[in-house]
Amino acid sequence: MKYNEFQVAQKFEAESATITKEEIVEFALKYDPQYMHIDEKKARESRFGSIIASGMHTLSVTWNSWVQLGLFGDDVIAGVSIQKVKFHRPVFAEDCLSVKIEIIDMEQRKPDCGAITLYLSTYNQNNDLVLEAEVTGLIQV
Repeated sequence: MKYNEFQVAQKFEAESATITKEEIVEFALKYDPQYMHIDEKKARESRFGSIIASGMHTLSVTWNSWVQLGLFGDDVIAGVSIQKVKFHRPVFAEDCLSVKIEIIDMEQRKPDCGAITLYLSTYNQNNDLVLEAEVTGLIQV
């Protein structure tokens, strides 16, 4: 979809994704190798009681859920910013995450492109909010 096909307050819902322990460890070993993500014994003794996903992993899964909807498609130009990222609850292995998306701002930047700001909210299988963020991207008019 092009910039002019979107509107503020428009809402979308992405397909859910289940996070496995193997995915948590693989992501963390490469990008966030802290004990609570990779060391089962230490994680079990931590306040979480088991391995948890990196917040960056949760953010990546959230973003992927939006991208997989395919709404920006080839009309996307580039990301501009990520603001107000909040990690509300840890994500555990086998959590099933669902993502809700709302367009909260639009700004025409040039005759051929505009910025769209998305509010992303991610929930676990218990409908507990685990992450929220605002992401702005440029898209063709």
